[in-house]
Amino acid sequence: MNSSAPANPVLELRGISKAFTGVQALNGVSLNLYPGEVHTLMGQNGAGKSTLIKVLTGVYTPDHGQILLAGQPIQPQSTLDAQNHGISTVYQEVNLCPNLSVAENIFIGRYPRKFGRIDWAGMTAQASALLERMQIGIDVTLPLAHYPLAIQQMVAISRSLLVSAKVLILDEPTSSLDEKEVDLLFSVLRGLREQGMAILFVTHFLDQTYAISDRITVMRNGEREGEYLAADLSRVELVNKMVGAAVATEVAAGSAPASATAAGKGAEPSRFQSFLRAVGLSRKGALQPMDLDIRQGELLGLAGLLGSGRTEAARLLFGADKADGGTISIEGKERNFTSPRDAIAAGIGFCSEDRKHEGAILDLSVRENLILALQARLGIMRAIPLKRQQQLAEEYVKALGIKTASIETPIGSLSGGNQQKVLLARWLVTDPKLLILDEPTRGIDVRAKQEIMGYVSALCKKGMSILFISSELPEVLRVSDRIVVMRDRKQGGEYPRGTLDETTVLHVIAAGDVNA
Repeated sequence: MNSSAPANPVLELRGISKAFTGVQALNGVSLNLYPGEVHTLMGQNGAGKSTLIKVLTGVYTPDHGQILLAGQPIQPQSTLDAQNHGISTVYQEVNLCPNLSVAENIFIGRYPRKFGRIDWAGMTAQASALLERMQIGIDVTLPLAHYPLAIQQMVAISRSLLVSAKVLILDEPTSSLDEKEVDLLFSVLRGLREQGMAILFVTHFLDQTYAISDRITVMRNGEREGEYLAADLSRVELVNKMVGAAVATEVAAGSAPASATAAGKGAEPSRFQSFLRAVGLSRKGALQPMDLDIRQGELLGLAGLLGSGRTEAARLLFGADKADGGTISIEGKERNFTSPRDAIAAGIGFCSEDRKHEGAILDLSVRENLILALQARLGIMRAIPLKRQQQLAEEYVKALGIKTASIETPIGSLSGGNQQKVLLARWLVTDPKLLILDEPTRGIDVRAKQEIMGYVSALCKKGMSILFISSELPEVLRVSDRIVVMRDRKQGGEYPRGTLDETTVLHVIAAGDVNA
């Protein structure tokens, strides 16, 4: 806790619970925010962080619990209502108007007036003064789009100062920023902290957490695991509390267990021929340069916390996002993927972690969902005959044990595990050489997990390359031939099978330079 922070919190959440149909998103969560402090909210995907923020900002009404501001109960009914109470939020995606000037964006909805007209000169002067308060000197008359994302976020923060916010919530503000932009943002946050503002900072990045935080609250499975002073909570303990695993011993930041370090330095001789090799692959704000070698007949696991860069790397390999730097070679030949179609043509398939929005088209049948990737590879001028579609669907429904009344049943009526099997079949019909699986077993029952991973392992034995991403460390350790550990958008180390266990993976995730 900041030494200047008073004993009483400016904002208290007491016993907040929120349930949706069949899901208890929050269960008795409490949180204390103090003036002059940066309080970081940490947790894995599904921990309840976003739901808690939405309750705090009036997007959701809690089922139970109480919100107190300066000791007085409040019930925000909307984000505007929360803002009127002095609770202001800056989101990951800046929600401003890039075509308007910086000054106009700061004063949207509350333009200063003089003699019944907008006081443009006064607005420009006030906007400049607000940004100078944060040590940002820019021309506020230029369009917002003229400036990088970091400056746009400063503009969003300055709106909070305009309404005299008591609490500033920053929801994943650094996810698209590079290191210099993060430094600029943190400099501003430290200044606001010194001015007495209470700041709630939501992030997945360990380095950033310890660079800015006075206090940390860890959430897991919709509940508060605990609240800690950042100075009293080591990185390994933090990772342990986030994932709920037991870490027996402690290591200092910047180091790793001897067994893990040795494994990272001495990679075993290659048993497989390289299929895909990425060198220096990177994307600003998403992934620092990394090297990756995916071999034929090998299951390569990517381990790491949410936001560590695992999905970002997969999307670059599949051409879903465009890399800023680095090269990708397929079987020794350099390739430039400008879209997923290029990757599919090169023999790559990709099962996204977002099954509902980037995978299954819920209103279409099992058959229609299953043949989508093959049809995309063939092109719209070479339609797959209906009889062939039916033959493929029946074949893979049987092979993967997909439980459905018919291949014409809408996929949305299937269980999550069976939906996942259809999406796996979608790519298998394209006969890929490399299959990227991003969280393929998330949200499905144990039996379906075993069936899917058993089938995936069998594909490897037949020569297919698999890049496997999962938040479930035991699963990654069990099935992977090699493991690459990701940490804060960069590659933390590469380890052959058997050299890591759950404890050492957590150490590597928390440690930084594993070869130090």
